[in-house]
Amino acid sequence: MKQPDNLSTMAAVATNPVITTAIPNKALQLKTLNQNVVSAQYAVRGELAVKAEAYRQKLQQQQDAANLSFKKIISANIGNPQQLGQKPITFFRQVLSILEYPDILETDYAEKLYPADVIERARRLLKEIGSVGAYSHSMGVLGVRKSVAKFIEERDGYPSNPDDIFLTTGASAGVNTILTTICSSPTTGILIPVPQYPLYTATLSLLNATPVPYYLNELNSWSTELPHIREEIHSAKSNGIDVKSIVIINPGNPTGASLKESDVRAVIELAREESLVVIADEVYQTNVFAPNKFVSFKKVLAEAMKNHPDQGYDHVELVSLHSTSKGMVGECGHRGGYFELVNFSPEVHAQIYKLVSISLCPPVIGQALVELMVNPPRKGDPSYPRYESEYNAIFATLQSRAQALYEAFQRMEGVSCNPPQGSMYLFPTIRLPEKLIQQAEKEGKKPDEWYCLRMLDETGVCVVPGSGFGQKKGEWHFRTTFLAGGTDWIERIVRFHEKLWEEYR
Repeated sequence: MKQPDNLSTMAAVATNPVITTAIPNKALQLKTLNQNVVSAQYAVRGELAVKAEAYRQKLQQQQDAANLSFKKIISANIGNPQQLGQKPITFFRQVLSILEYPDILETDYAEKLYPADVIERARRLLKEIGSVGAYSHSMGVLGVRKSVAKFIEERDGYPSNPDDIFLTTGASAGVNTILTTICSSPTTGILIPVPQYPLYTATLSLLNATPVPYYLNELNSWSTELPHIREEIHSAKSNGIDVKSIVIINPGNPTGASLKESDVRAVIELAREESLVVIADEVYQTNVFAPNKFVSFKKVLAEAMKNHPDQGYDHVELVSLHSTSKGMVGECGHRGGYFELVNFSPEVHAQIYKLVSISLCPPVIGQALVELMVNPPRKGDPSYPRYESEYNAIFATLQSRAQALYEAFQRMEGVSCNPPQGSMYLFPTIRLPEKLIQQAEKEGKKPDEWYCLRMLDETGVCVVPGSGFGQKKGEWHFRTTFLAGGTDWIERIVRFHEKLWEEYR
């Protein structure tokens, strides 16, 4: 039977393929990518971090290292404690080591290597988790979520339900989950503090949603000003933006500021009036320096619900996030965290569960670390004295380093900075000479970005320009951690700044 013409043609082409010398275009080019990805910005690991890593490689490989004016890179651009020498908590690592190699419990070495409470905790977690190499429930191991709920209850004095707790791959994954759930269209508006951690604006860019910035008051210790926030809400709504949520970072990043309880209460009241979901980023809750105190949004909301049962506070939806990456734990690489949902409807809860299920589960060893963070050794346990000593030493070291950096800024011309209140950062204002600003603009750089690049080139200290976090027009800042040990790197910054001012005065 004669084949149809089209089949004959196909057979002929297969037998005698057309050979072309034209070079094909690559399927992926900037213009063909998801433009939401292209437009997203994340300054913490931006140009400065890339350049710092290039310098680090040169120093390690001794390539042109003699031409550099420094012998070490200080990565003060990111809150990564153990990269800068912070030691892990012994109890945590001991338990994790058994979870990774449980067969050691069957040897004669276990009782010689580990205190009794380490072995007991490891056995309990192995019973609840099974193998850390296996998938867990998508919300996380139930036993771990029960420990988180107990921690929240002890911290706040109000009940917490393990079924409302989701374990996450660090707090960042939790932020992504919640924003992905909330942002339904380009007109979805999310109130973002300025300055802010760029995770939020980057995620909103990926989701093609609208950030609604509200400025923190630097003159009042980076406080949250409710009249200003109300103005921003009404302005956004008048422009067709559906403002659905407010992000609060407490203690602050990059500012380090801690909210008073009255400020927390005012934000919850605003959320009740405007029907806003409150996203409380509380990953620095243990990094608070006296006389400041951390007060959770969960506690204040629960009190309002108890004291005013008929005023609609039980309709205020709250997501609070925590992480193993910060505080005295500092285990960034293990990627552990959680968020708690308060006052979410079962229907919305189910959609969030579906969304996290797509990623199967967070790292199980990170989940175990969350359990250790929220349930550390207690007084009377064999490991408690060492745990308490290590924890307090880390806290005291962070506080003293923050103070040393703050005092150095006080010596620098044109630099002002609020006293350290907590978190891991200082965010000084830098007043820059007009000649320097002109030079930066001539080179196509923002002035604070140019300043930070020059600092890196001359000192090896990598910080993040304030423009990466947002700031008022005509103001310039940079964010630096106070995690690095010693004072040499601080003095390098001071000398660099003095030299630069003399050059561009």
